[in-house]
Amino acid sequence: MSEVLSAADRMLRERGVQRDCGAYVTSLAFTRDQSHAVFGLGDGRLVSRARVGADWQEQSRHDGAVTALAADFDGAGILSGGDDGTVRRFEPGTGAELMLANYGMKWVNHLISIVDRKAPLRAAAVGKNLHLLDQAGSVLRTLTHPSTITGLALDAKAKRIGASHYNGASLWFLRSDQTKPLSLEWKGSHLAIAIHPNLYAVATAMQENALHGWRISDLQHMRMSGYPAKPESLGFTASGKWLASAGAEAVILWPFFGGGPMGKAPLELAGGDRAMVKRVACHPAHEVVAAGYSDGLVVVIDVERQRILPVSAPGRGAVSALGWSDDGATLGFGTETGFAALIDFSTKETA
Repeated sequence: MSEVLSAADRMLRERGVQRDCGAYVTSLAFTRDQSHAVFGLGDGRLVSRARVGADWQEQSRHDGAVTALAADFDGAGILSGGDDGTVRRFEPGTGAELMLANYGMKWVNHLISIVDRKAPLRAAAVGKNLHLLDQAGSVLRTLTHPSTITGLALDAKAKRIGASHYNGASLWFLRSDQTKPLSLEWKGSHLAIAIHPNLYAVATAMQENALHGWRISDLQHMRMSGYPAKPESLGFTASGKWLASAGAEAVILWPFFGGGPMGKAPLELAGGDRAMVKRVACHPAHEVVAAGYSDGLVVVIDVERQRILPVSAPGRGAVSALGWSDDGATLGFGTETGFAALIDFSTKETA
């Protein structure tokens, strides 16, 4: 892939904006109205930028690191969680802030909001508990897991929520009074979770340098191994045909079609320069995957055509946050050294 690196910064130069935030970028989220991107930092600050014609803004929001960011269920808000135990709502457009919850000494590890016209929800993972909060921040239900929640994922219809934890994962119906989840068991430490768009399967990334999956119809196990490092990041492509993952020198894509992934070899793309893939992010509409590497390289991969577009050259620190806006028009990423950038992938009008 070395032949493309000389032009690796072209997208960043021509279609990007960038900032040196001065602290580890822990997380990234876009508002649902696509108007703002927000980066969470290891020193408690939130750094934001409007998509159209504005400067970068920053605010100190947490006493300690920002540990989680998520779009709120309305258009303009962002939820943030910190190792100070608080969940806050922030509007990057106005600067307005609201404290929603305070869990004391317990870290807020993950956040998700659920859009519903009648009864929107917020979900906060704190230790082994998943707290479902209403609009005012009051607790509606608390879903307790066997151990600390390490990842959260929603199904495509926002009816089920999945949580990874030690020895497996749990899949809950959000609007049900059921006191027990569908338990997906496999020994070991599970670090992250992804749900197939058609709810065909649930997959997790493991400490043991592997992925594990469960076919929902019959709970058949799917083991995907052979990684040289922990696959810290994973996700299904928009169609569900591929499960993209980090943890190797290339992006590893497992086929979830034609009887796969069991008995099928994965597709390996955008590898060969000794740096490890740290983060992957699947485009919300197309069979496209963004990947961020341990040396700072960021690429975008057209999976079907097996084409690689370099976005940002190496040298800015390991990629620690990566994601697309919901409309797929903007890619954002941040690094361990505090570099943050947004790349515009929307169609440009020509004169």
